[in-house]
Amino acid sequence: MILIVDSGSTKSDWLAVDKDGNRLMDKIRTKGLNPAILSEKKLNKLIKKSKELKSNADKVTHVFFYGAGCGTDNAKDLLSTVLKDIFTNAHVEVNEDTLAAVYATINDPKEAAVVCIMGTGSNCSYYDGEVLHQRVISLGYTLMDDASGNYYGKQLIRDYYFGNMPENVKIAFGAKFNMEADFIKYNLYKQPSPNAYLAGFAEFMFLHKDSEYTINLIKDGIRLFAKNMIFQFKEELKTAPVHFAGSIAFFAQKEIREVGEEMGFTVGNFERRPIDGLVPFHTNNLK
Repeated sequence: MILIVDSGSTKSDWLAVDKDGNRLMDKIRTKGLNPAILSEKKLNKLIKKSKELKSNADKVTHVFFYGAGCGTDNAKDLLSTVLKDIFTNAHVEVNEDTLAAVYATINDPKEAAVVCIMGTGSNCSYYDGEVLHQRVISLGYTLMDDASGNYYGKQLIRDYYFGNMPENVKIAFGAKFNMEADFIKYNLYKQPSPNAYLAGFAEFMFLHKDSEYTINLIKDGIRLFAKNMIFQFKEELKTAPVHFAGSIAFFAQKEIREVGEEMGFTVGNFERRPIDGLVPFHTNNLK
């Protein structure tokens, strides 16, 4: 049994597959397993809380874990220790979550590529075939995250309030969401995860792509992302394709390809959910 894990600070998704990539059980969900903020004891307890994981621990031969907070050696070592204590017969690998997007989109383990994440947030890295490189440290949704779900949510709300939406789009937007100022401010300033709240508005664009307004909105965000993030790697772009992971990228494929042609970068693969793309990567490259 092979376990592939995609973990954030809030939740972790576990896939159990055989060596051919066949699912052995339904997706397992545990609370987030961030070793930067949780103790060894707490991590151990959260994993063992899953009856499916606990009862099948001895059958696991490989664990491939990708998670938030796994960017340092100390954090990786801590989580590796916990996983090896539970899955005693398994080969364990722990990596940062951005590497999941790389492995889920590249065509070959040694392929060099620029890999972008466009989901609730956004990011961009260069993978040289062995090592992941990032030239800009993300400062989160308030200052960065161009072309992400929370970016588009923010733009939609601003356009609604500033009167920059076509009237028919504004009516549809107001009918779908509670646009009362107090309600919006409550969710942005008094509730947890305001970035996720903002990202919840982005779906609207893809349901109204018959409007020139929404097409331009999508493309403007992609152009901004390309300028600030993709073109960090100008030299690498001469030979490397640009792959994309995340739901925003998945639903904006047409616009991304058009902007890529316009701005001069080669668009490669798309993967909506990185964890799904990790299954063929790992089953094809088992040690």
